[in-house]
Amino acid sequence: MEDWYRIKNIDEIDSPALVIYPDRVKKNIASLKTMIGEVNRLRPHVKTHKAKEAVLLQMDAGIGKFKCATIAEAEMLANCKAPDVLLAYQPTGPKTDRFIALIKNYPGTKFSCLVDDGDAAKEIAKKALAESLVITVYIDLNIGMNRTGIIPDQRAVDLYLQCSQLDGIIPVGLHAYDGHLHDIDLETRSRRCDEAFAAVKWLSEELIRQGFTEPVIVAGGSPTFPIHARREKIECSPGTFIYWDAGYQQGLSEQPFLPAALVISRVISHPGENLVCLDLGHKSIAAERELNSRVLFINAPELKFVGQSEEHLVAETDKQHEYKVGHVLYGMPFHICPTCALYERAFIVEEGKVTGEWKIIARDRKIVL
Repeated sequence: MEDWYRIKNIDEIDSPALVIYPDRVKKNIASLKTMIGEVNRLRPHVKTHKAKEAVLLQMDAGIGKFKCATIAEAEMLANCKAPDVLLAYQPTGPKTDRFIALIKNYPGTKFSCLVDDGDAAKEIAKKALAESLVITVYIDLNIGMNRTGIIPDQRAVDLYLQCSQLDGIIPVGLHAYDGHLHDIDLETRSRRCDEAFAAVKWLSEELIRQGFTEPVIVAGGSPTFPIHARREKIECSPGTFIYWDAGYQQGLSEQPFLPAALVISRVISHPGENLVCLDLGHKSIAAERELNSRVLFINAPELKFVGQSEEHLVAETDKQHEYKVGHVLYGMPFHICPTCALYERAFIVEEGKVTGEWKIIARDRKIVL
């Protein structure tokens, strides 16, 4: 891999640090648009970057619909004047109150949310009605991930009907996230995706048969994006494309996206002849994966990790290694989304030099509302 990642003024950056390459981000956005027929079928998820600047780059490219998971992410989008925001979450309790406050405070943005439970739908409708609002909702479907959603059978039809009869909300579509489908083989992934989507298609057709307007369908994430992009009308919600990561680079080789965000680390100690210690602990890189699948150092791919704690990452290497204390390593996270959330800001690299910062503003649970 070419040395696109090297930073000329690296001595000005303390480590660990998150760095972003905006030119590559722009190329990823452009690649995303080429993979789908109509830009208005794109509804990218912002959970990966959580940054206003990344949203604005997408809006500059003609993208006007977005998906998010938290009220803070939704507020960030509203601050960017995003036209259409789907909160891909069923709000309950105080989250419903915050969501309604968001709708009232940002009338220029069209907000919607998910529901998969009749009682939750009633509560959202009741609170919306009290504020003279009508909130658009999407029925969240469980198509195999078993995380949230209702099974797309007659129960989903009944829930859609129930929501249509409640003052304060109006159902407009279906949401089907298939994050459990990430087979390396695209043919296998496509087959499983089509099988899972069949029930969504049936549900949509059944709703039309019962007299409803054809529901909008929001489907998929990064692994199934190329598959859903081939379907007519479906809105697609990839998120990781914007920065990409080592996990998807290895597992989704058919997708053309470029690594656009890295973590910077330095050697801080030599605890043994063939051991080096880096300043990249649990607090600086997503740590939910197995130890050797958390970061891939582009300029030190041979390192084998043997231990990690909150502030340290210990790696095994050859006794004749070249890694002196202070040596800079450029790491590609295996999972960029939670890695970004560990940093309050990212350094921006343009033409090989750090030129500024992006705040990871929506990493916080609350911005204002």
